[in-house]
Amino acid sequence: MRVLVTGGAGFIGSHLCEFFLGKDWDVVCMDDFVTGSRDNVAHIASRRGFMLVEHDVTEYIRLDGQLDWVLHFASPASPRDYLELPIETLKVGALGTHNALGVAKAKGARFLLASTSEVYGDPLVHPQREDYWGHVNPVGPRGVYDEAKRFGEAITMAYHRTHGIDTRIVRIFNTFGPRMRANDGRAIPAFMSQALTGAPITVFGDGSQTRSFQYVSDLIEGLWRLMQGPVNDPVNIGNPHEMTLLDLAKRIIKLTGSRSEIVFRPLPVDDPKVRQPDIGRARALLGWEPRVDIDEGLQLTVEFFREKLRKSREDCA
Repeated sequence: MRVLVTGGAGFIGSHLCEFFLGKDWDVVCMDDFVTGSRDNVAHIASRRGFMLVEHDVTEYIRLDGQLDWVLHFASPASPRDYLELPIETLKVGALGTHNALGVAKAKGARFLLASTSEVYGDPLVHPQREDYWGHVNPVGPRGVYDEAKRFGEAITMAYHRTHGIDTRIVRIFNTFGPRMRANDGRAIPAFMSQALTGAPITVFGDGSQTRSFQYVSDLIEGLWRLMQGPVNDPVNIGNPHEMTLLDLAKRIIKLTGSRSEIVFRPLPVDDPKVRQPDIGRARALLGWEPRVDIDEGLQLTVEFFREKLRKSREDCA
């Protein structure tokens, strides 16, 4: 089997590449390194069956040989990234998805779109089920990401209905783990970096807004099952355990033994107040649910950031 992972040098993409290599698949990792990093795949770069292709998927994708699966993960995915790269985010959601679907069509490959819980916007329904259409501000600053992914879902279903492509759509809820960028603006890497350096921990708003966090290995298992499952409609993959961001900050302070203080800053525009998946569809159709406890996952992630910080200090010494 041979799989193409666009955005394969990103946080989730690199874990996928590693997973498929572990199953003795051939892996084509495609990335333009706008937000991805060669460091994320350096440990597998010399593995048999691995090929790294530097390419912007908003341009035509030319790839020789067979492909069995195409997993489209190319996109800025953190608020900081898509606020700094709004046009690039829209282009990769539209042109990039179109090109990735074109490859799947030409090769007769099964296709997966990495969508997001952001398609629900600032939801008025809680928890969020796949049949909820969302509450999105299309012209707000976050709209570039929300609408790029909503368009990606629409064109994916159009290719499925029109061309008979065997497609999957995963709506990924907050995921964390090793290989996240410390400065990508998401809560867990931000809180951990601040805690480990003794800097104040920045909580937006009053910290009462909620999120549901899953460890990356649970997501990878969910994607594997989804690709083999009998479903073309969107499927939520996330952890239904909900917590406030203030509680998350306190957990990370305790876990790291940090003396950092919590400081509060104004809430960003259109920041969702609640975010929690209904995973009934994943349970029923895939037999999937998350298994890694939040504290266990946080401990593994803290160890990654602590080691990364140590190496950075050594490089500066």
